[in-house]
Amino acid sequence: MSALNHTSSTATKPPLRLLIAAPRGFCAGVDRAIQIVEQALQKFGAPVYVRHEIVHNRYVVDSLKAKGAIFVKELNDIPETTQPVIFSAHGVAKAVPAAAQARNMFVLDATCPLVSKVHMEAARHFEQGREIVLVGHRGHPEVIGTMGQLPEGAVMLIETSDDARTFTPKDANRLAYVTQTTLSLDDTAEIVTILRERFPSIAGPVKEDICYATTNRQHAVKAIAGQVDAVIVVGSPKSSNSLRLVEVAERSGCPMSLLIERAANIPWDRMDGIRSLGLTAGASAPEVIVDEVIEAFRDRFDVTVDVVTTAEERVVFNLPREFRQRAAG
Repeated sequence: MSALNHTSSTATKPPLRLLIAAPRGFCAGVDRAIQIVEQALQKFGAPVYVRHEIVHNRYVVDSLKAKGAIFVKELNDIPETTQPVIFSAHGVAKAVPAAAQARNMFVLDATCPLVSKVHMEAARHFEQGREIVLVGHRGHPEVIGTMGQLPEGAVMLIETSDDARTFTPKDANRLAYVTQTTLSLDDTAEIVTILRERFPSIAGPVKEDICYATTNRQHAVKAIAGQVDAVIVVGSPKSSNSLRLVEVAERSGCPMSLLIERAANIPWDRMDGIRSLGLTAGASAPEVIVDEVIEAFRDRFDVTVDVVTTAEERVVFNLPREFRQRAAG
């Protein structure tokens, strides 16, 4: 039974009002990526090879390992095989599928369609002769994949407002920007404003690149952050969208905002005296961990749960065409 539906009646425990943000947790891109690995295992058996973590969550990765998925850093780590080779939800540079094709690998691409949208935008701007600015975080797999869509030097990475103020383009009239999909809405808006003020003719996306799930989860956290003594974000320290939720909570008036991977990571010494708590989860964190955290608080507090819903999500992404065709056969 979900922890949300369970009530505690122990009077000796201190009271705690728990505000749970909705939407939270898995987005459509993460759900699709995990489905691709699970269905590949069902259809073709183990092993299934996955380049990089399919999503940034240790619980998810360990669960898939237990079912027969083998996670590798690079294609060179995969032996000669006819088994599926899966690219992570974050997307990959063009050189990766080219290398897989050279080895005749059976590839299933789990890149989130919203990341693929950014790749296509960058390619379109490049074909139109524009220099491209990518707003994002250096070293993140999504940023590496997006920059790797185009020749070296075609994309300039902007990480901060200061970068936006000091960036010098080759031609200010032939400029475009794209963004990582999991950024802070407020930080990105500030950077884009600076770029637009400095370069009025800069081209941008028709629809914002920051994905619906990142946007919705940040709005949901803003709705609860000012009402609670602390906010806990369930997610991985590698997860960009989870880290942004921690920042959003802090900026929205919450005295204490924490990122944890599992209930075992809750710093109980910092929970002394709290009477209200906000809880959310990054887009790659499964609901089972949210339930685990709720139960951990029920063990120590007399918990009253309120779910604060700021949006309804009904987005679903289809599995890759290659996968459906192969599975159908």
